Amino acid sequence: MRIPCAQLARALLALTFIATSTAAYARPDESSSDRTLPVFVDGQAQIVEGFSNREEWIQHDLWVETEFDSDGDGKLDRVHVDVTRQKQTDTEGLKVPVVYESSPYFAGTGSTDRKYFWNPRQEVGGAPPERTVLPPFKPKITRPLMSKSQINKWVPRGFAVVHSASPGTGLSQGCPTVGGDNESLAPKAVIDWLNGRARGFTSVDGDELVEASWCTGKVGMTGTSYNGTLPLAAATTGVEGLEAIIPIAPNTSYYHYYRSNGLVRHPGGWVGEDIDVLYDFISSGNADRREHCDCNVRDIDMANGFDRVTGDYNEFWAGRDYINDLGPLRAATLMCHAFNDWNVMPEHSVRIYKAIEAKGVPAQAYFHQGGHGGEPPLKMMNRWFTRYLYGVENGVENDARAWIVREGDRRRSPTEYANYPNPAASPVRLHPIAGGKTSRLGLDAKRGQGRDSLIDNVELAGAKLAQSDSEHRLLYQTPTLDEPVHISGTAKLKIRLSCDTPAANLSVWVVSLPWTKSRDPNANIITRGWADPQNHRSLTESEPLVPGRFYDLEFDLQPDDQVIPAGQRIGLMIFSSDRDFTLWPEPGTKLTVDLDHTSLELPVVGGKQALREATDRELWRF
Repeated sequence: MRIPCAQLARALLALTFIATSTAAYARPDESSSDRTLPVFVDGQAQIVEGFSNREEWIQHDLWVETEFDSDGDGKLDRVHVDVTRQKQTDTEGLKVPVVYESSPYFAGTGSTDRKYFWNPRQEVGGAPPERTVLPPFKPKITRPLMSKSQINKWVPRGFAVVHSASPGTGLSQGCPTVGGDNESLAPKAVIDWLNGRARGFTSVDGDELVEASWCTGKVGMTGTSYNGTLPLAAATTGVEGLEAIIPIAPNTSYYHYYRSNGLVRHPGGWVGEDIDVLYDFISSGNADRREHCDCNVRDIDMANGFDRVTGDYNEFWAGRDYINDLGPLRAATLMCHAFNDWNVMPEHSVRIYKAIEAKGVPAQAYFHQGGHGGEPPLKMMNRWFTRYLYGVENGVENDARAWIVREGDRRRSPTEYANYPNPAASPVRLHPIAGGKTSRLGLDAKRGQGRDSLIDNVELAGAKLAQSDSEHRLLYQTPTLDEPVHISGTAKLKIRLSCDTPAANLSVWVVSLPWTKSRDPNANIITRGWADPQNHRSLTESEPLVPGRFYDLEFDLQPDDQVIPAGQRIGLMIFSSDRDFTLWPEPGTKLTVDLDHTSLELPVVGGKQALREATDRELWRF
């Protein structure tokens, strides 16, 4: 039977992958035909029968010595680590790379009872009510494995899997710092141990050493949410051996997680949470050093730094913003996020993706339309780790730069684009037309629109405001779309406003109307943003507002990539307190918007012409 040339070429290429990628791991005195080796097809590591028997896996734990003493006991902290690897790493001298996940959650977490959160009922810029501290909780300790994540996916494919508990959690020593330097240096120490540069011990305080002679030294990190933050944290150290990271919904700046443009803002679903609440939530280790950690980290460092009164960006927040630490980063990065993640918002990944891309480090982005979490298709992750951990030349670096799951599609079937934002997108400026209880949003608005006012009322949720005629918000809408409109990138708001009090929340939603009755709470949300008018001049220094004086602000909303269907209208809603995200001041504050100096800039694929063509052109001329 004659084999087609293309099929033969693929078969020969697969065999070449196997030969070139495994020869370095064979013992000189053994024939590779007698050994179990990784197999690669179409640039992906395949499940190998000899690696798949769970009963034969070697599983053990250890403690790795770090380069810091965060709990102040005069000794370098040790972090708890577990390992799962193939039996062939002992019986056949096989050396394998590692897929590594680190977490503060492996030993469990504290209560989510809101009585331990900050009370959001306070005036903007005022002193917050005192918070009730979450009492210590009992950790859930399992050995030798603290977690089973990643194991079934990667061990049968020829990767070892390693987990570690963050400092001050589980059986790891040290203090939790929620974005402090030790959270970057702890996984660095584990990677150093995998490369023979740090010491591992069989016990938390013993002297018996453990080596990682079975490891090639190549490491890839992944994880979701906090577990997705730590791969980026480790990569900012520039540690040798960390070749690739796949952060999923990572928190890349604790300021952007707990503040927005100078405003105290809570992550979606967690009203009243702040960085000290998260500290209590994860602090599960080091019972004998808990008092030291609580006092020095939570009650001094955090209490003096996070500034829940002004919301200003300061040195405390800058030290927990990874965009400031990207200089040493060299790991190939596949960023993954959801455009409707209102917990860790999409700006976290977009800002880092663009910065890494600008450095010239290999970078790609995967986005979907869901909420928090959601890893990319296994094929994407496999190609990424196969290329950078096994060195298989599968061409992943030449793939599309951006992969976006379109509305209604399955997450494993993203659409490829040249990049994100879509290179075909350009900014379109829309102007509000007077009469904001229910008014229009136009391309060619005339001057002399005057001013519109609203009355703050935190008792009304944003979704309710968008669906009703209300004095508590301003709402401006485009004409009905005759054709779909593709938005890709970051919308921006320019606004001139005044307030009758020295401080107020400012909240902005861009929505699709009419409101759809759907189980999906994000079905009509295009993007959102929040800002503190007191920070109109500077993010690092706020100033009380003079009642009645107008101030100019300009700020970004959250990044998005969404196709607005025909039959909908694009609406700009301006209001004050957002019940799901901001503080809850007493209702009654009046905000007045100068419409002639207010506009919304939307990134539209095809630009202004595409938006005109999607509607009746005459309706744009006000």
